[in-house]
This record gives sequence, structure tokens and C-alpha cells, in this order.
Amino acid sequence: MGLLLAVVVHRADIDERPGAGFVFARLHQTRVNFPRLKVIFADGGYIGEFEAKVKKTSKWLLEIIRKPFGIKMFVLLPKRWIVERTFAWLTNQRPMNVDYERSPKVSEAMIQLAMVRIMIRRL
Repeated sequence: MGLLLAVVVHRADIDERPGAGFVFARLHQTRVNFPRLKVIFADGGYIGEFEAKVKKTSKWLLEIIRKPFGIKMFVLLPKRWIVERTFAWLTNQRPMNVDYERSPKVSEAMIQLAMVRIMIRRL
């Protein structure tokens, strides 16, 4: 559905894989078991060590969406559009257009408020 389960805002000098590890840790901290969540989709940047770590420490299946081999042009990848659509929803919210916050916690709160606003409009 593209709704938010967890959010972590960190420094820009942290790579994708450690950043995703922070998100998984936050998911485990929430103590909500998300009984319907079975598969987590990720792009090719998460292949390797991170994929093995998730498999070992989590009950969820991490499925890597890979670009077809040998194709150098744009290709619409399955399930990838869900993430991009969610980012578009967030950037359409007025407080999310420009990031003025200095604290990562304030940025996380702004993202959560934007998602609450999106979900309320859906009701």
C-alpha cells in the first residue's frame, strides 16, 4: 500500500545498507509484529552482506528487485514504483517541500505527520 511502517533520518554520510539496518532495528523496537508483512522489497543496492543479515535476523523475506541484465535504458521495475509513489506523496505535503530542520528527530516527526495527514485524507 505504500504506507509508512518505520522512519529513520540520519546523517548524509551514512551508506544505504547501514541506514537500512537502522530501519530494521526501528521496526523490531516498535514491538508491533506486522502479522501481514511477509516480504520486503529492496533494490539492487542491498545485495550481499545486508541481504544475508536480514535473512538471519528477521522473519521477513527480503526480495531484491534487480534490473534486467544487459539493459542500459530505463525499465519500469515491479514493486519499485510503490516506494517512488510514497516519496511523491511525501513531497506533495507542504512541510516536506523544503527541509529546514536541524534535528533528525524533528525531520522524522515531520515525515510521520505527513503520513498521518495522507492516511486521514484516505478515510
